Amino acid sequence: MMRRLFPGVTDRAGNLQPGRVYPDQPGAIVRHDGDGFELVTARWGLPSPKFALKTERDPGVTNIRNLGSPHWRRWLGRDNRCLVPLSAFAEPRGKGKGNQWFAATNNQPMFFAGIEIRDWTSVRKVKDGETTDDLYAFLTCEPNAEVRAIHPKAMPVILTQPDDWTAWMNGAPASELQRPLPDGSLALLDEAELT
Repeated sequence: MMRRLFPGVTDRAGNLQPGRVYPDQPGAIVRHDGDGFELVTARWGLPSPKFALKTERDPGVTNIRNLGSPHWRRWLGRDNRCLVPLSAFAEPRGKGKGNQWFAATNNQPMFFAGIEIRDWTSVRKVKDGETTDDLYAFLTCEPNAEVRAIHPKAMPVILTQPDDWTAWMNGAPASELQRPLPDGSLALLDEAELT
């Protein structure tokens, strides 16, 4: 699918197996590669702001909301932009109630508006010590109606239109694309419906 959506993309991810991606695990991203794009895997979770760390261990930040933060501003430019492909995403229903999954109602391609950095050295897990990783996270925004019923604080910024993918990757101001999907554009799925 990536070759069809992004002609000339260089595939450095290999044969990716379908499945769920969780924080601090590798996931697929489309990022800049010279004059084109490449599909790679990167670890989910950007570096935490220093004030948030209580020890040397940095578990990473999975999403970005405050575009005015000096911590995030340094990575909001074109060179750190990526697209994170997805077919569905989850929000927690509440303590002990599992996750609610969401997918596009019209089965169209979806991408999180992502930020990526390369070769970041940190301690993600004490048992592993320092590691050097390519990292990513994505923007969040106000939730649309479907997500708000489950998670009233935020939802991922999801781009479904090729013009938006291009604008994001070309460095359009992040604030212009930090918006929810229209109400009615997401279907609620049960765990059994996930493929």
